Amino acid sequence: MKHISDVEVLALAKLLEMENNSLALAKTSIMAISDEQLKSLAQTGIQTTENRITGLEKFISENILSSSTANQPQMQ
Repeated sequence: MKHISDVEVLALAKLLEMENNSLALAKTSIMAISDEQLKSLAQTGIQTTENRITGLEKFISENILSSSTANQPQMQ
């Protein structure tokens, strides 16, 4: 597990927010695309963005959430 600074946590949160906004826009815009080749490229971009979001969420879960729970006092 890596130590993640507060600035890095903020940057990751903003990056995840940007990716989610981009995904929402791409999913909305794809309905307006009539060219099949362009639509296929857009769908590939959507899948790639979804994979990046999944990767970011996994990284956050493994490196930030687990370290914050590890630092909490345990109840007995």
